[in-house]
Amino acid sequence: QVQLVESGGGLVQAGGSLRLSCLASGIIFSRNAMGWYRQVPGKQRELVATITIGGSTYYTDSVRGRTSISRDNAKNTVYLQMNSLKPEDTAVYYCAAGLTHAVVASSPPYWGQGTQVTVSS
Repeated sequence: QVQLVESGGGLVQAGGSLRLSCLASGIIFSRNAMGWYRQVPGKQRELVATITIGGSTYYTDSVRGRTSISRDNAKNTVYLQMNSLKPEDTAVYYCAAGLTHAVVASSPPYWGQGTQVTVSS
């Protein structure tokens, strides 16, 4: 059974930082691309960042330069370091996994339950 468990969300003031973590089990982590999405009520889920098996990264324009995705294969964990947070970053953040970047970026088969990030102004 595949499980992706996010942690690290919370309430932070604008300009602050958070690091989200996603612990994966039930998959061969090192053979999966990983990604982070976010969603606000009434809007579609938005891709935030991805990291390939080889460590190549992708960021959506709105977070590029403020956000860093990384992975630790020994810990089966993917991270999302978010800096200079803005109120518009407020959302539920979801971890996702798939065999390739293309899969994670379009229709990942595996999802976490989400963690709330709230940025106050």
